[in-house]
Amino acid sequence: MFAVQLRAYDGTPESIAVAELPVPRPGPGQVLIRVAASPINPSDLMFIRGLYGFKKPLPSIPGFEGSGTVVEAGSGTMPWFLKGRRVACAAADPNIAGGMWAEYLVTSAQLCVPLSKQVDMEQGATMLVNPLTAWALMQEARLGRHRAVVQTAAASALGRMVVRLGQKFSIPTINVVHRAEQVELLRKMGAEHVLNSSDPGFDASLGDLCHRLGASIGFDAVAGEMSARVLRGQPRGSRLLVYGALSLEASQIDPASLIFEGKRVEGFWLTAWLRQRNMLSQLRVTRHVQQMLAGDLKTEIQARLPLEKAARGLEQYAANMTWGKILLLPSSGRDAV
Repeated sequence: MFAVQLRAYDGTPESIAVAELPVPRPGPGQVLIRVAASPINPSDLMFIRGLYGFKKPLPSIPGFEGSGTVVEAGSGTMPWFLKGRRVACAAADPNIAGGMWAEYLVTSAQLCVPLSKQVDMEQGATMLVNPLTAWALMQEARLGRHRAVVQTAAASALGRMVVRLGQKFSIPTINVVHRAEQVELLRKMGAEHVLNSSDPGFDASLGDLCHRLGASIGFDAVAGEMSARVLRGQPRGSRLLVYGALSLEASQIDPASLIFEGKRVEGFWLTAWLRQRNMLSQLRVTRHVQQMLAGDLKTEIQARLPLEKAARGLEQYAANMTWGKILLLPSSGRDAV
């Protein structure tokens, strides 16, 4: 098979190359998937730069999520059940040697979700990271009975999903972006509260909105100084869930917010969130998400590229994530998309 190989954790185009490798074989509890499509996500950019929460032995195949067809099953009930089915699947686990940017992948059957008939392979390829995370974050807001949400990177694919879910569930969202064109993009979506962090008076406006609307939960994908600015603007007793680090910097937090105002900063990782739920609960979540993939949880695609253009795709995506995802289409899976 052909696969993208990462040969150094330095984030340079020279560290990415396409290689011909043996097709892996599934072991107990595993399945072999013929990959149809796999997106480039911010988590993938972090991984190839060596900045994600774990590293895999080099050379490694990147790609944390995608879609495909189960063509071979290892021993076990779940692999047998999945054989022949179209699935969304993940490789965001340090124990999974391979990645999705390849023609074939071996992964745990527990990291696969059967796709319903109305979901195509492109929608399925982008289902597990952004739509599920957006749904999970909003569930935290709903179950915690928070009156409003404040989020950073609001013009990202995931941020726009949070906007639409807020509209669906009647939860106001305060949306922080850093460019004027992103303000306009969200306004056209019907977002009422959009703030540009580059504008003078941003911090005062953020604090006023957070207190007026009661934004006692926040979703931060940027980290760095933005974490402190958002937490400072939130009312007493608020939670800030940090689920990304687009700034490539550690979150900066004012201790006074924690000590005197009872505020909390927590990390959010979808994999851990799902592990806290039983199989029935996970199935309910994925069913809800699949029903909304064409609407509230739709992912925009800016380009579709073959594996051999993965390095170019990484540069294009990093330059402007707002335009949508870059999909990598392994040659064996193109007919399925």
